[in-house]
Amino acid sequence: MLEITEKKIEGNALNGLSLAFIGDAVYEIMVREHLLEHGSMPVKKLHTMAVEMVRASFQANVFDFLEPIVGEDENGILHRGRNASATHIPKGANAIEYRKATGVEALFGWLYLEGRNERIKELFEMILEHSKKEVSV
Repeated sequence: MLEITEKKIEGNALNGLSLAFIGDAVYEIMVREHLLEHGSMPVKKLHTMAVEMVRASFQANVFDFLEPIVGEDENGILHRGRNASATHIPKGANAIEYRKATGVEALFGWLYLEGRNERIKELFEMILEHSKKEVSV
């Protein structure tokens, strides 16, 4: 798990988009580490698999999964990210998916800045388990 900085940035002082800015990187590192745990494969295949898990539609489903099960403080961060006003929606995502994805990234960013690495791992494992069930249905 990524633990590089010893600086303390106050996660509660940041807006949803700033939390999502760092959370996007944290979430992507988690995805990439997860994919590499399955052994060596061509980089193109790794990239394709990573894109699937970081795209807005996937993360929107993650938001819907996490919202009812996380605590009150984490739910507040999910909603702070979701309610943030982004000026650009990437092609391939609709506004609702993108806003929910921003909420997920904000949560991961907040947890990272708060030094709650074990919680990041726990939530990510739950997401992986949930996504396996969704794919097999």
